[in-house]
Amino acid sequence: MSKKETKAIRLQAKRSHNREHSVPLYLTSSFMFEDAEQARAIFADEEQGNIYSRYSNPNVDELLEKVCYLEKAEDGFAFSSGMAAIFSSLAALLKSGDHILAARAVFGSTHQLLTKVFSKWGITFSYADVSNPDEWESLITPATKIILVETPSNPGLEIIDLEWLGKLSKKHNLILAVDNCFATPMLQTPADYGTDLIIHSATKYMDGQGRVLGGLVVGRADLIAEIRFFSRHTGPAMSPFNAWVISRSLETLSLRMDKHCSNALQLAQTLEKHEAVEVVRYPFLPSFPQYELARKQMKQGGGIVTLTIKGGFDAAKRFLDNLDLISLSSNLGDTRTIATHPASTTHSKLTEEERQATGITPGLVRVSVGLEHVEDIIADITQALDKVLVG
Repeated sequence: MSKKETKAIRLQAKRSHNREHSVPLYLTSSFMFEDAEQARAIFADEEQGNIYSRYSNPNVDELLEKVCYLEKAEDGFAFSSGMAAIFSSLAALLKSGDHILAARAVFGSTHQLLTKVFSKWGITFSYADVSNPDEWESLITPATKIILVETPSNPGLEIIDLEWLGKLSKKHNLILAVDNCFATPMLQTPADYGTDLIIHSATKYMDGQGRVLGGLVVGRADLIAEIRFFSRHTGPAMSPFNAWVISRSLETLSLRMDKHCSNALQLAQTLEKHEAVEVVRYPFLPSFPQYELARKQMKQGGGIVTLTIKGGFDAAKRFLDNLDLISLSSNLGDTRTIATHPASTTHSKLTEEERQATGITPGLVRVSVGLEHVEDIIADITQALDKVLVG
């Protein structure tokens, strides 16, 4: 049993005496010990066992086992949200005086962590541009400890050459952390290129139906040990219920990603021909600037399409207000197609200069392409774009 699709379905928590086929929910805050000696041994790490659901839980353990397999990781920890995963991982591994080298194109809340939170603790950062590989090495200092990137990035879909970045991180003995949320392990496996930590907002494609929050970090066992210690004592753990939901959802992740990608590619190809659209970005479009790189390290192009609408913010607003089927939301990775205006929502806390530097223009719209029939998705977006043209 070696295929990802099979493991995502068949890896399960140990079956109980009730012989259940589907794993039950373990909605318990704590666990009992057989006797005082077992309690002592488990707390002393001489025996493996659950103590408290803030530490571990059978539903959470099952989810982690699946994701570690899918991402070729040694160990992992599950969090209450994707941002909890990013914050806790960085906080666990960094100290005052350390430096982070990050891709300029990062999620808005990640940017806030780097600029507003870690700066209070004497942790500094530098941004590097994907389009300028020569810049990266020049920004590494003796204090640099972690390289942090998203690929594809949110929302600009910038692709980073993971093979090159893996070699760079090893050359300088740095920890490479990759946010793999947009691609998922079904489309891309950063560990193949020497990535040390893989981060996910499980809220997105892993749940896939807009129901629960969750975050995951998997990777090198020694790094996860530090993250686990920090997280067990600071408390950002994933709930058993959310872990149970996400683990069940992983059983259909491969099927869903195939459909997300198929729909997204067809939508992107259609949008390239529309008069109201200035630019369409999708990794598997031949017109995409990093098309060859995307084809090299991704199996498919993902479920996100961005379009820049002629006329800037006013035109983008008219487009969004005229959508009928498609949802307006800041989420992504749902079964339902979602449209988002990053400049006024998810990335609104960035300055105008910072948004321009990452390609977030006033007319940019991010579309998380869902699982509806592709003709219905295309029809709704097309009619809204047509109304932009007539003012």
